[in-house]
Amino acid sequence: MRKVTTFEAHEGQVLDLVFSADSHRLISAGMDNTIVLWTVDDWELIVTREAHEKSVNSLALAPDGTTLVTGSSDAAVKLWSLPEVTLDRTLQDRKKVVAVVAISADGRWVIAGSYGGRAVIWTVAGEEVAAIQASQRNLTSVALSPDAPLLATAGLGDEIKVWQLPSGAPIATLSGHQTAVSSLRFIADGERLVSLGYEGTIRLWRTETWQQERVVELDGEGARRLLISADETWAALSLEGRIQVWDAEHWKPIEELAVGTKAVGGIAFSPNGAWLAAGGADGKIRIWSMA
Repeated sequence: MRKVTTFEAHEGQVLDLVFSADSHRLISAGMDNTIVLWTVDDWELIVTREAHEKSVNSLALAPDGTTLVTGSSDAAVKLWSLPEVTLDRTLQDRKKVVAVVAISADGRWVIAGSYGGRAVIWTVAGEEVAAIQASQRNLTSVALSPDAPLLATAGLGDEIKVWQLPSGAPIATLSGHQTAVSSLRFIADGERLVSLGYEGTIRLWRTETWQQERVVELDGEGARRLLISADETWAALSLEGRIQVWDAEHWKPIEELAVGTKAVGGIAFSPNGAWLAAGGADGKIRIWSMA
């Protein structure tokens, strides 16, 4: 992996990143309340939008690349049309920080996980599908299975909970992590759920039985985010001041990349597998070539 460039992106921490579906654009979100679009060929700024009244904490992009979802500390969820970055609608459940957003694989549903433990699902037209009190503590991660009948939620505390959609009925409670669960991902066409715990483990769960299949020990606690590439070949872990790249088939570390700032915000693989991007507390974005 070769570092390609570092560039100034936001005033304050870069909180999340996502590449466009065609891998031609990078979208960043920051503590400065903005979202920014960048070209991928020369990493030049295309457009900046004052997106929210407070920090933009999370981004999600529809599979067809036309709808961008943002979640903010101002308690709002917003849907934007791409590539123009025009606001389509604003959704809000309660006056709580929206920590994480997601969108279903078919582009029909938008999900928001908020402080106070609540997960809300809307259609992209803005109609509420379900509201789930998943926990009494802050939610920081949500994941939808590829066919979207299952929603996994987690955050502060050691439990992962799984829900049936659209009913919101509880399916399973998974225990094993400690302190907090910072990332959730469905893989293998929904046959596995991968979770990252603050205590320093990655856990794989079989979704047929919800039994724990594997525990991968990390070199210490404090991992903040787990990302898996579109082809499920690579995984990236954000830790203090660095990113670890892993072989996601065998769950073995491959390379460690220095970020140059203590806090690492968003990380993103491009869908074509060419790039890895990371945002830092210094407002900069770093780009590596995966070749």
